Amino acid sequence: MENTENRELRITRTLKAPIELVWKVWTEPEHIVNWWGPIGFTNTIKKMDFKEGGEWLLTMHGPDGTNFPNRSIFKEIVPFKKIVFEHFNPHFFTTIVFEARGKETYMEWTGLFDSAEMLETVVKAHKADEGQRQNVEKLERYLASLEGK
Repeated sequence: MENTENRELRITRTLKAPIELVWKVWTEPEHIVNWWGPIGFTNTIKKMDFKEGGEWLLTMHGPDGTNFPNRSIFKEIVPFKKIVFEHFNPHFFTTIVFEARGKETYMEWTGLFDSAEMLETVVKAHKADEGQRQNVEKLERYLASLEGK
């Protein structure tokens, strides 16, 4: 099996929310729009057809007003366990694995790029590593805001 570590962007976290809530905020556009992207970014979701082969079109709006159109196709969905989508321009695959741990959820989020060079370019040009970390922080804050409801 090929070692892909040199072209992976990976983060793991134990989220202080049950798997049902974590799954809901990952899979429903009315939730994901509230936390997706780095700090300071907002989103417009044009389409989120959450099924295998379904298309996800969203535009991320940067703090400076720059728009970043994103297109992905859902490749694999295993309810409460795994989401895989293929992102285009730049091309990479995202795999999110979930594991229920009582009232918490372990999440492993991996972006797999076509080459180590592409990963390096995306990290240098867009600070993708920092963006992924901030995205998880926004997810944690969003989950905390829902927990009391």
